[in-house]
Amino acid sequence: TGGTRQTRITTAALTEESEVEHWEAEGFKEQGNVYYVKKDYAEAFNFYTKAIDLCPKNASYYGNRAATLMMLSRYREALEDSQQAVRLDDTFMKGHMREGKCHLLLGNAMAATRCFQKVQELEPESSQAQQELKNAESILEFERLAEISFEKRDFRMVVFCMDRALESASACHRFKVLKAECLALLGRYPEAQSVASDILRMDSTNGDALYVRGLCLYYEDCIDKAVQFFVQALRMAPDHEKARLACRNAKALKAKKEEGNKAFKEGSFEEAYDLYSEALTIDPNNIKTNAKLYCNRATVGSKLNKLEQAIEDCTKAIKLDETYIKAYLRRAQCYMDTEQYEEAVRDYEKVYQTEKTKEHKNLLKNAQLELKKSKRKDYYKVLGVDKNATEDEIKKAYRKRALMHHPDRHSGASAEVQKEEEKKFKEVGEAFTVLSDPKKKSRYDSGHDLEDDDMNMDFDANNIFKAFFGGPGGFSFEANSCKADLYLLLIIIC
Repeated sequence: TGGTRQTRITTAALTEESEVEHWEAEGFKEQGNVYYVKKDYAEAFNFYTKAIDLCPKNASYYGNRAATLMMLSRYREALEDSQQAVRLDDTFMKGHMREGKCHLLLGNAMAATRCFQKVQELEPESSQAQQELKNAESILEFERLAEISFEKRDFRMVVFCMDRALESASACHRFKVLKAECLALLGRYPEAQSVASDILRMDSTNGDALYVRGLCLYYEDCIDKAVQFFVQALRMAPDHEKARLACRNAKALKAKKEEGNKAFKEGSFEEAYDLYSEALTIDPNNIKTNAKLYCNRATVGSKLNKLEQAIEDCTKAIKLDETYIKAYLRRAQCYMDTEQYEEAVRDYEKVYQTEKTKEHKNLLKNAQLELKKSKRKDYYKVLGVDKNATEDEIKKAYRKRALMHHPDRHSGASAEVQKEEEKKFKEVGEAFTVLSDPKKKSRYDSGHDLEDDDMNMDFDANNIFKAFFGGPGGFSFEANSCKADLYLLLIIIC
């Protein structure tokens, strides 16, 4: 009897204590509500926590704290509180709604859908649940489209899909990382770096974000720093296959490029050409490094006199990186070497517009001069001599060409042939007039227009011929046709 009486006294004391704790907890909840209305969410969180500590079985306290955590953007903690709330009270509609919202914000659309469907069971007319279900369906569709687009390497579409999905799932690191990776693959490195850095500020151990940071550095040709990030990502996520592959490619690319550079410096141009070609097969996605490799191979190609291939390599480099000045300069020089002066001028103009240096200005002026000269008659080509030909070589070339194209030599040919040969004969005389006169030759070589320089350009091809071959009557093909042919043959042989 005494034991029973003591038990009753203890139970009554406990009940009284529980009621005190309950009312104290309610007081904390009300204070939390006041701070919540004032948007002082940190203080609201503290009071809701005090209420939970006193009454850990009250679902509404967890629900209130979950709402506060959501306002503080602490969605994972909010999700845990929401789940605890509905475990304590499965009919707690707001608890299910908040759990669904947290799942949605964190990018788990399937779990969010189940939560919103539960809300509809509890409150069939809930318009909010209907709208959130539509949002969840949209996210699932954008995820599906993004996956297909990534496989097709349509990275712009992936970025678009992730932007749309993030409108409802703003706290989803997975969506942000995929967007950042695609931005990097599109060459939009600052944007990709910004997204990855935002994630790392919130979660410094996020392997995916570390991988993206490394990827940006890798694609910007900062290979050593990139490898550090890939290694760190693998430390946080040992099974991260993308980081492992990128790390391997980065090391291989650096090694092969350095081998090519070493061979080039040693003068082993064929070996350097092959090494740069091998390096270009390692990672087609590395735009900046590949642009440099193409330009390096073009430099080697020009050394090997593969000028057309060098031009093609420079064009590929520019296609990968339109701001790559070195590639424009290399291509322009190759154009100059192949006498494609209009193309050379165009490239030098592009360079000078970007970097207005004295050196670039002089290169442009020289190309413009060569272009102007190329539009005149090329007297050296007319005589068939090199631009560095000596006076004797010029005379010999004139003698040969003049005899070859003299009208008398072709008197028996058709009218059309006679006309063409006469034209060539006059051009030969004109070329000899300029190139045999040191002053005129110097002005011509400098790109000046001789007629504009008040130089006497009047001449008679026949008179030049007669003066050159001597004699009052000059040289007659009709009288000496066999002798002329023999003379021409001797000139050609000699």
